[in-house]
Amino acid sequence: MTTPQTDPMLAKIRAILAKAEATGYPAEAEALTAKAAELMAKYGIEQAMLHDGNATGDAPTDRKVVIENPWAMERVHLINRIALAMGCQLIHLGRVGGGPARQVHIFGHESDIQRVELLYTSLLLQMGSSLARQAVPYGQGARAWRRSWLLGYISRVGDRIEEAERRARVDASNETTAAGRSAALVLADRKAVVERNFRAAYPRIRRGRSTTMSGNGYGAGWAAGGRADIGGRRVGRAATRSLTA
Repeated sequence: MTTPQTDPMLAKIRAILAKAEATGYPAEAEALTAKAAELMAKYGIEQAMLHDGNATGDAPTDRKVVIENPWAMERVHLINRIALAMGCQLIHLGRVGGGPARQVHIFGHESDIQRVELLYTSLLLQMGSSLARQAVPYGQGARAWRRSWLLGYISRVGDRIEEAERRARVDASNETTAAGRSAALVLADRKAVVERNFRAAYPRIRRGRSTTMSGNGYGAGWAAGGRADIGGRRVGRAATRSLTA
C-alpha cells in the first residue's frame, strides 16, 4: 500500500525541491522549482480523480501548524497563499501561549494538505536565503524594508502557485473518473466539502485586517518572487490577500 512516505511521485517532488534549496545558482533553482510545482499540481489532480467516491482514500481532514519566528506573521501569509491555491482553507489562530510563534488551522483533503506543507517548507527556505542576500537601501529602516520585501515576494510567489494550479486544471479538463465524472466536477465537490468542514468548525469567522507596510522593499521582493518561478506565464502584481482570523 502506498503511503505519503512511500509514494514515488511525492518522493520525486521532494528530491527536486531539495536540489532547488541546495543550489547556489538562482537559474537552476528556478528550473527545479518550476518542475516540482508542475508535478505537484498534476499529483493533486491525480489524487482527486483516483479517490473520487472512495470515503477512505484521500479523506478530508484538518491540521494545526505552528509557525515559528522570525517573521512569523509573514510566514502565515505565505502558507495561506499556498493553502488557498491548493484547494484548502486556513484560519490564523493567533499567537501560541502569548509568545512570538503563531498557529494556523488548515482544512483540506489529505493529499492537498501534504502538498501545502511540502511546498511551504521549500519556499520558506528559498525565501529566507533570498532575503539574506538583500542589501537594505541607504536611508531605509531595515526591518520595515525587509518586511515589505517579504510581502512582495509572497504576493508574487502566490500568483505563480495559483497559475500552476490553474494550468493543471485546464490540462485535466477532458479527464473523467471511472464513474464518468469530470475533473471540474470532482474538484468542485472537494472544494464544497472543505468549505463545509471549515465553516462547521469556525461558524463565526471574520475577515482579517488588510496588510499594511511602511517599507519600500515590496517591488524588490515581488521581483525576487518572480525569480523563484514555479511555472506559467507572468501575471500582474497583486496585494497579499488578508487572512481570516
